[in-house]
Amino acid sequence: MATITSDLATNLMVSAVALTALTIMSLAALRGWRDWIQLKREELAAGHVAVTHDATVPHAGSRIEIADLKERLRKLEAIAAGVDL
Repeated sequence: MATITSDLATNLMVSAVALTALTIMSLAALRGWRDWIQLKREELAAGHVAVTHDATVPHAGSRIEIADLKERLRKLEAIAAGVDL
């Protein structure tokens, strides 16, 4: 009977420590999230957003649009030359 009680106490202790650790990690993540949101609000209120990319490198959307335009141009040139695609 003593081993069952001992096992139960051990399991409860492990569960309590795990729950405490999870709570601390969750609170730290929540605080970080709130601070990040506040930073973004302050940036928007200031009227500017931090630039995270190099100005010489186009966005992925721009690169896709450019590739699409090049493909259309290639097809139009092929049609003008009389070549079937």
